[in-house]
Amino acid sequence: MWRSLWRSIDRFSLQYFKHIINELQQIKVVDRHNREFVIDLLQSIVELVTYGDRQDPLIFECFMEYQVLAEFVRVLKISRNSRIEAPLLQYLSIMIQNMNSEHSIYYCLSNDYINSIIGHEFEFEGDLALYYVSFLRAVSNKLNKDTLCLLLKVHGDAVVSFPLYFEALKFSHHREKMIQTAIRALTLSIYNVSDDMVYQYITAPPVSKYFSDLVASLREQFFHLDSLVQATNGRLTYQKREELLLETDEIIDDLYYLKDMLGIGDSRLSRVVMENLLRVLVFPILLPLLQLRQINGSNLSVVTSFYTVSRLLQVIGGKGMFDSVAGVILYPYLASSVRVSIERDSTESIGDAKSIFNQLSDMEKVESSDSEAEGAERISCPRDTIPVDRNGILAHIFSESYSLLLSSLFVLFILAEAKDLHPLLFRMIGLSGMQHMLATDGNTGNIFVIYRDQILNALLKVLASQPPFSILIQWHTGWFLRKLLIFQGKGLGCHNTQLFNASYQQSREYVQKELDGCWFDHIPEVLRNEWAGCKAALEESSQCKDPFFVLELDSSQQNTDGDATSYLAWQRMVDTVKVFILHLQLKSCILKGELLEEPMLNLSSAVADSGKTHASDVASASFGSEVPLGSGIPCRIAFSNAGIRDIYLIPVARKTSGKLLLAEKHPFRSHRGTVLAIAPLAGSNPKVDEDHPTWLHLQIREFEPKFRTKFRGYHAAKSNHIVDGRWTLGFSDAKACAAARSSVLEETRKLRSSVESLLAPLLQNNCLGNLSESEDD
Repeated sequence: MWRSLWRSIDRFSLQYFKHIINELQQIKVVDRHNREFVIDLLQSIVELVTYGDRQDPLIFECFMEYQVLAEFVRVLKISRNSRIEAPLLQYLSIMIQNMNSEHSIYYCLSNDYINSIIGHEFEFEGDLALYYVSFLRAVSNKLNKDTLCLLLKVHGDAVVSFPLYFEALKFSHHREKMIQTAIRALTLSIYNVSDDMVYQYITAPPVSKYFSDLVASLREQFFHLDSLVQATNGRLTYQKREELLLETDEIIDDLYYLKDMLGIGDSRLSRVVMENLLRVLVFPILLPLLQLRQINGSNLSVVTSFYTVSRLLQVIGGKGMFDSVAGVILYPYLASSVRVSIERDSTESIGDAKSIFNQLSDMEKVESSDSEAEGAERISCPRDTIPVDRNGILAHIFSESYSLLLSSLFVLFILAEAKDLHPLLFRMIGLSGMQHMLATDGNTGNIFVIYRDQILNALLKVLASQPPFSILIQWHTGWFLRKLLIFQGKGLGCHNTQLFNASYQQSREYVQKELDGCWFDHIPEVLRNEWAGCKAALEESSQCKDPFFVLELDSSQQNTDGDATSYLAWQRMVDTVKVFILHLQLKSCILKGELLEEPMLNLSSAVADSGKTHASDVASASFGSEVPLGSGIPCRIAFSNAGIRDIYLIPVARKTSGKLLLAEKHPFRSHRGTVLAIAPLAGSNPKVDEDHPTWLHLQIREFEPKFRTKFRGYHAAKSNHIVDGRWTLGFSDAKACAAARSSVLEETRKLRSSVESLLAPLLQNNCLGNLSESEDD
């Protein structure tokens, strides 16, 4: 009998479901006293509805019959500072997310209950916004072309209200990144299932203001980025670089969101997004940049402007963007017939293309009339050819600033390699087909054909500058040179060949100088490990190349710290090798028209051999191993924990590997010893103490290089505060100390000689062949 009284209630029964619904209906007000009880009721209802949707249709029929969603709306209205909103929204989100049947989803979105909850006047304090947006997101995930209409309010053939979309947009610029991301996912879900009426509502004022606000916010981000660039004051520290990267990452996220909108495929949505991008962002940046509009103090700096345009072309892309940007850049050089054709074709992609070209034409007329009124001299030239005066984009390409040269060229290269560019614009700027243009020698009007020698000359002047620019500048300059060399299929010309030869000789001399540095033994290995990465960087397309380098150009400086630490010396050596690889590859492009796959040296076997283990070979010794003491030099050293000990110094070099060993005599084998310490031979720089001629000082490299860094240009690194070590060894007399120094120097000489012999074929002046300086210009 007692068991029947205490029998547990079946929580997933229809009877229990009716019971908790009745309990909820009895609630007249929700306050802090009954809040927890109401939360338990809501939780139980959601659990049972979810169960009924999958297992028991009677439960869900009861859910519809009793109109339980109306009770959720009522609970919100009778709440008195109970903070019931967050758990209610949470449970509703869970219920909607877990609904599988179309029948259940259709019912939940009907009867305007969801719209009532969406439109409820919440006081968004604490985490309530997160729960609310999560609820909106759950609803949007259940939308399709059939259910979308259930959340709309329509008058005639027009949508007059869409609460889900309207309320979601209020959180589009929320400070919480998680909320921003959810809202963007929600809007994209809606765009993907919208019909003509919904698109008409979304793309018409006042709702369409969302798109202009979005682009305006993006514009402000670019201005903030520009302020960060200006704040570097020509010195890009690790922290400032991280700030720039963080800001650019946020910008890229926004651009990809806009790209996702354009990828939906609806012409009205694409048009309103592209029009706002061009009107609010692209043209206000391009026009003053190309001096087609009066410049005022509110404009971006030139370098940041080129970065902005580059990012837009790479991420947004598309025929409308490519044609618009190229049309503005090339506008001063376009024939009137070409302009008409481009206007007609572009109108299909961007609705206001014609008005843009008309605006540019009006500006040109005003400038022309102003010049005539002032008696200014104007050079008239046929519109079918590029004018000889260097204005517009050419003014930046041929400026004295290398940063303007590289950043403006990068924009042109992106356009030149764009597949969607208008054929007439491509003819003026396209890189592919240059060889044919050069062969026909026709009046093509192609910028790269007409100015190829001047552009090559400007780039080579940067590459051959004295003193040399940083590796960042040299590498990106080399990337541009390789592009032009591949597409033009013609020699450099006499003067340009002289510049390249001077730059090549300079890079070779810097490598030879590193053979006297403390990392010369690692040059072959660095050459081998960096070769493939450097080649890949040179082959990178303009569409994939990160334009972040544009922001770093003015802040990059050549390292002049010398050998202050082995870490700085290592960085300089690696940079020197990379610059030398660059010149080898450029020389191969000039002579053979292609990049080298391998460095033409048997570096793999040399590096591998240095790591082989040879029995009874001192060069292969490791810590704790036994070695013969025949070549060892007796001395003494003071260890911090073990006091002064009698040991043997053994300098040894084998091919491209060299070590300094400290060994202690074996207690039972008089001619053998146990290795106590190992240090690199290279960079030891042995010196006899001036005040104590029996003391020998040896520098020890503490920095351990890792060959794991993927080559993506020169990235500023954190300051490395590793302090190099030092050994001080004591000898019986000054003669023994001098002999020990001579022995270390001799082994170092042998090691250096092995490395030099290995690198000799690459360091010869005629490596790959000779570039004649007598070519015709």
